[in-house]
Amino acid sequence: MTTYSTTLDTPVGPFTAVVDADGAVLASGWTADTADLVPLIHTSLRPRTVEPRSELGAVTAAVRAFHDGDVTAIDTVPVRQRSGEFIDHAWQVLRTVKPGEPVTYTEYAELSGRPAAVRAAGMACARNAAALFVPCHRVLRTDGTLGGFRWGLTVKEWLLGHEALTIAA
Repeated sequence: MTTYSTTLDTPVGPFTAVVDADGAVLASGWTADTADLVPLIHTSLRPRTVEPRSELGAVTAAVRAFHDGDVTAIDTVPVRQRSGEFIDHAWQVLRTVKPGEPVTYTEYAELSGRPAAVRAAGMACARNAAALFVPCHRVLRTDGTLGGFRWGLTVKEWLLGHEALTIAA
């Protein structure tokens, strides 16, 4: 499988995306090191090699547009992840959470069709390899605090603030 990556400068640090030949995001996050991302990719999708590129077409355009204020630019970028049935479904549901309207883990479990599965909803966020495109940063603790985020709470706070300001404008 041919796989490519690119790293872009963003207001909260370098952002790297790993995509397959058809442009689907396999992994992404606020790091300059592709080696931080490859282990997050499900073993059935994990590439042996990743070829760096300066441009990844629609993915690069969406990342730039998001950080420039079009917070819906990421919505149509294809993502390819694998896990179990509930987590796969939960990732799809997460893509429907609107920018500027974060939900709690409890609300996320409800949206995913399993209201009692709050821990499983949290696990879906923790296993998400495609940060930004599957916006796990839009899920908060029940008390409204940030909770965790693989790429750091500073990044999560910036993303939520950026989305809130953009939507309010």
